[in-house]
Parts: sequence; C-alpha cells; structure tokens
Amino acid sequence: MTLVRASDHLALVNLTDQALRVRAVQAASTYDLDTLVTLMQAYMTTASRKGARTSRKTLDAYSLAVRDFVPWAQANGVTLLRPGLRDGGRYVAHLQTRDSQGQGKRGRLSPATVAQYVAGARALYRALRWAGATEAQPFEDAHVPPDPTPGIVKNPPYMDEIDAALEHCDARLAALLLLCAHGGLRITEALQLRVPDVQGTRAVVHGKGGKTRVVPLSRRLRDALRALPALGEDGHLFGWTYPQATYRMQKAFRAAGRADAWRGFHAARKHSGTRLYSATKDFTRVGLFLGHSSVDTTRRYVAVEQDDVASEVEGF
Repeated sequence: MTLVRASDHLALVNLTDQALRVRAVQAASTYDLDTLVTLMQAYMTTASRKGARTSRKTLDAYSLAVRDFVPWAQANGVTLLRPGLRDGGRYVAHLQTRDSQGQGKRGRLSPATVAQYVAGARALYRALRWAGATEAQPFEDAHVPPDPTPGIVKNPPYMDEIDAALEHCDARLAALLLLCAHGGLRITEALQLRVPDVQGTRAVVHGKGGKTRVVPLSRRLRDALRALPALGEDGHLFGWTYPQATYRMQKAFRAAGRADAWRGFHAARKHSGTRLYSATKDFTRVGLFLGHSSVDTTRRYVAVEQDDVASEVEGF
C-alpha cells in the first residue's frame, strides 16, 4: 500500500507528530517501500545534518539502499520496528556475499557499494526514530569492513586519455571535459556553470554542500569557454543532465579507441589534482583547488609515485 508519493516527501513533514508516527508505523509494518523511501527522504532533507542541502545524488543512493534492504528484511523474517540484535550484521553479511546485479558487473559487491547500502539502511532507521515509530538501531554495532584497495588505485586519474578524447569532442563537450580535467570541477559543478560565473582567468564555482570557491582557469580552458555561447537567458553553458553528458563522453572515448579506459568524470578531476600536486608538492593547495574540506580526502585524489621521495633520501 502506497500512502504518499515518493516524490512528495515534504508532505510527511507537515503532518502532526501523531499522524507522522502512525504513517511510519503503518509503512514499516506492511513493508511499504514507497512510503519508507519517502520517509527517509523527508528526514534527510529536513532533519539530517545537511538538511535541504542534502544532494540529489545522496538521496538517490539512499533510496536505492532502502529499496534493497526492506525486501530483504521481509524475506528474512525481520520485523522492521522490532529487529533482532543481530539483524544489522546479517544484512551486512548478505551484502558482502551477494553477487553484483549491475549491468556488465561481475563478482561480489564492492566494499564501497556495501557501505553505501548500509548507510542508506541506517538513514531509514534514523528516519523511523525521527518519526517516533521505533527506537531500534540494528546497525549501531554492524561493522562494514573498509576497502583495503586505495581509491586512487581502483580508479586512477586519466592521463593521455584526456587529449585522445578531446580530439573527438565538439566544442561544448570539450569544454566540459576540460572543466573537470583542468579546472578540477565535479561534473555536477561543471554542468551548472553559467556565463557570469566565468570571470576573466577565474571561475566562481558553486560546489558541494552549498560552498563557493574561485578556481583559476588554464589558458586552454579559458579559450574553450570563450567559444561557447550561452544556451538561454539564464546563461547556462551546458544543457545536459548527468546521464546525457556521460553518454556523450563515453561516445568520444569509444571514438578515440579508449572505450575500456572510461572511468567516469571523477577520473578527470583526479587528473587535475595529480598534475597540480606534481607541480606544487602541496596537498593543502591542491585540496583548496578541488574544494575539499579535508586534506585526507585530497590524498585519495592524487596519484603519487611510490619512489616520489627517492631523490630526497639519496643523501641520507
């Protein structure tokens, strides 16, 4: 039974405390997926730490996780409002031993995917507690082992793939790739860029979590942006959604004979971080450039040669 449309999560926020509790209890008791997803979204956008600034990407990822966890709970005899002490650990073990169900993917779920699914399930229980439906915290002691393989190894930066792909991009697609590979922008930041944001040799970037930063632009990137007319009165430079941009860039990689090298736009962002670190040897400056709040995050974006300090230790 679907009581609230999944897209209308704010409708739950306007209910009285008692009505919200009743709605949440009914949804959990009947394993009503749509309402539980809606409840989680309502909590994330109004009561979580980031509130209304919670990204669409996070909401989509957590919604997918809830749609995975709830059917598993129902099939395995888990009462959502009164789960057993070990049910959280049971779900983690299930994820760790389950085969990937994505298109073109084989083998077990990656540790990152397991962590994402568990984070979504935890968010569901925070939402149920927020609604007054339960005090259960089945994932409080559930341990999700970290991935021992560094992200920079699993998804290294593009190197010569950038120039190879650029030869098969039109002007607008080339500018988008350069914004990631030279400007260090996240793909969502690049797609939102407007003509007024480009100010001479710099661009004002409206980034993750509502933060704004000023990014220096390479000569090549400046030339690419100057050649682009705005797409409308609002001044946007790109009219693509993320899937549309991905489709076009994958096509360019295939045309360049690099189809197997495509690893998403994030590898282009790592390209800029790696090149800048090679020039500066300063993680703090690279982190500011990329818009990171922690240098620890920046280290995961930079490919450093294992013998990077060989010349320094030569005279020890």
